[in-house]
Amino acid sequence: MAEEVKLHGFWVSPFSRRADLALKLKGVDYKYFEEDLQNKSASLLKYNPVHKKVPVLVHNEKPIAESLVILEYIDETWKDHPILPQDPYQRAQARFWARFIDDKVLPTLWKAYWVKEEQEKASEEASELLNFLEKEIKHKYFGGETIGLVDIAGNFIAHWVPTIQQVVGVEILTKEKYPKLSQWSHDFVTHGVVKEILLPQDKLIAFFKTLLESTN
Repeated sequence: MAEEVKLHGFWVSPFSRRADLALKLKGVDYKYFEEDLQNKSASLLKYNPVHKKVPVLVHNEKPIAESLVILEYIDETWKDHPILPQDPYQRAQARFWARFIDDKVLPTLWKAYWVKEEQEKASEEASELLNFLEKEIKHKYFGGETIGLVDIAGNFIAHWVPTIQQVVGVEILTKEKYPKLSQWSHDFVTHGVVKEILLPQDKLIAFFKTLLESTN
């Protein structure tokens, strides 16, 4: 029986793109299913009845939900291009920083860009959180010289944030304040495999302009 890999995602979701990138890095053949989040498919509701969210990876009809969980499953299932370090301490650190990005950095940045009544406070908090990531970069990527778990988790910072800043006119991540993070962002988005799954800039700008109009 041939191996079957499916990915249910949403085009503008950085969480969906994490799974895309991990599969591409490892050279895994898979079928992608675009979801309409206003009219979720029966398959999505079947495979992720708890959260009813994307992404969902389905491997031989076994569903896995939550992007960081999916990344670890992909890494353990397909061995090419390891995403997590072999050393237990380094693995624990990678998990810590990936979770730090999800639990702290992303929601705070989102408030700083989109929630006007919380913008000033959230911007200050986001700057402090980005300082932690700035200090954590000691190589080309967070995981060393190849893309790893923390880099993939930080895809929103590298690709979505510069576009959002351009649209909303709020600058938090700048080369002057965060030279290492800015260089990392450049190295990440210009990586050959990453470029394959990046969203076209014009589509991303149009999406966020529409979002901005709806919040005004």
